[in-house]
Amino acid sequence: MALRHCYKDVLPFSALVTAECTIVGLTILFKLASFKGLNYYVFVAYTYVMATIFLLPFAFINFRRATGLPSLNWFFLGRVFLLGPIGFICQLFSYKGIEYSSPTLASVISNLIPTFTFILAIVFRMEKIAILNSSSQAKIIGTVVSLSGALVVVLYKGPAILSAPSPSNLLHYPLRSSQRDWILGSLLLTFGNILVSVGYVYQTHIIKLYPSELTVVFLYNLSGMIVSVPVCLLVETDLSIWKLRPDISLVAILYSGIFGSVFASSIYAWGIHVKGPVYISSFKPLSIAIAAAMSVIFLGDDLHLGSVVGAIVLSTGFYAFIWGKAKEEDLAKEYVFDRLRTSTNCKTPLLLSIKTEDM
Repeated sequence: MALRHCYKDVLPFSALVTAECTIVGLTILFKLASFKGLNYYVFVAYTYVMATIFLLPFAFINFRRATGLPSLNWFFLGRVFLLGPIGFICQLFSYKGIEYSSPTLASVISNLIPTFTFILAIVFRMEKIAILNSSSQAKIIGTVVSLSGALVVVLYKGPAILSAPSPSNLLHYPLRSSQRDWILGSLLLTFGNILVSVGYVYQTHIIKLYPSELTVVFLYNLSGMIVSVPVCLLVETDLSIWKLRPDISLVAILYSGIFGSVFASSIYAWGIHVKGPVYISSFKPLSIAIAAAMSVIFLGDDLHLGSVVGAIVLSTGFYAFIWGKAKEEDLAKEYVFDRLRTSTNCKTPLLLSIKTEDM
């Protein structure tokens, strides 16, 4: 019982917290590398290449040892291949949005992922809504409040309420975004997060068909590499841009390929299998405080009032949604327990009566 509780609750929680910290670190590294001239098309393409190469031996070993799994037919591979374009377009939107804005804003807007995932889960009948239940009402209200908070972040930057220390004391590059870039970055990040939610829901379907997270993650990165490399080469034809040098750009690419695409993606895929897509997306608010602190320290970024107000509104909506989700799960457990108890109570007299008749 204790091991089951650890596997179902403690381990997913710990792993997802670690994954969120990893993703925040990735956004900081990418922003630093972009200051040094790293092209984001090059970054995205090399990330998929690094992840695919790193995962290849593990996926091969996992495939050889796998038992009881369905065969990898062309119909299934075609479905998995769709994850590649979704992830590629998502990364293009997200990293371009970070270029125009900041990692802090990216973390704030990532709070919309539970909302988008919830909406998509309803559309595809993975979530049920009963308007008269308080749990469903909390989820609906939380969704509306989260969207309102996102509008605050997108449309209102506001004055800086926390400025970075003196640049001479820190290894960072000063970051300043205009209001126009801020809005454009917000919109790009929003579209990117919509695609993240689409990917979560679609990946849930894929893992149900083939319950091997490592294989699915490898096939996702392989399809992402097949799509991203030719597209990015067509966009960036200057081959000198593609040369890797031993600096922050190489560190960012290696970190993204190993820790972002392999480590974090594997945790998300496993978490989706164990807990479902809505639970996975619910850890996004954790990244706000981490990103805000790291952006001020390493990037010289200012923390703006709009981000703080939007984050508060978003987090309020998020926790209202999570409360509704938790209450819904408790009600489901109580329903199952009552059914079992009723079933037991009904069967016992029947067994006693049969024994009495036999005597």
